[in-house]
Amino acid sequence: MKRGKRYLEDMKKFDRSAQYDRDEAIKIVKGNATAKFDETMELHIRTGCDGRRADQQIRGAVVLPHGTGKTVRILVFAKGPKADEAEAAGADYVGAEELIPRIQNDGWLDFDIVVATPDMMGVVGRLGKVLGPKGLMPNPKAGTVTMDVTKAINEIKAGKIEYRLDKANIVHVPFGKASFTEEQLQDNFQAIMDAIVKAKPAAVKGAYLKSVTMSSTMGPGVRMNVAKLAN
Repeated sequence: MKRGKRYLEDMKKFDRSAQYDRDEAIKIVKGNATAKFDETMELHIRTGCDGRRADQQIRGAVVLPHGTGKTVRILVFAKGPKADEAEAAGADYVGAEELIPRIQNDGWLDFDIVVATPDMMGVVGRLGKVLGPKGLMPNPKAGTVTMDVTKAINEIKAGKIEYRLDKANIVHVPFGKASFTEEQLQDNFQAIMDAIVKAKPAAVKGAYLKSVTMSSTMGPGVRMNVAKLAN
């Protein structure tokens, strides 16, 4: 892949072969985030899990202490009083079966997270081929299939993010914006790492955290000292 001039210059500002502690990595990545927009700070966690096995899956959610820095649009599938509750709690869109053709046929996807009450999962399941590949299917482990829609919406608006393995057994998660203070990024980073370490499946043999890389949207990745993160 051909890299831009700024990216190549940023690579010279730190030792690519070194492994950095949390605070050092944040300082480097934040300092390299000089694009004309507020870059997202990202973590890429390579695990020793085998995602093909049900007992080695990682999926959950964590509320970042300082939020994500992003405005999240929430769609809630609910009916009756629960629909009213979702609207009162600040959901951006609320509906039921009538949303199916809009999403399936019209390609409407102007939302970032989908929440559903359990009784609506039969309806939402019909959208599996659309929502699934985009990581938008509600899931009980992530707290997005629930009767307590107010709590779900409040947590998401406060900075709740979902994490899970991709096909390469890597977890990719944002943990703030480059405009955040180093202290805010440290707090958010620690909340994620604590959750990932706690989520270690008992069936995993050998190293659980194989590598952790921190980057910004446009910047190069900085490798982290995994031994310190796993404790």
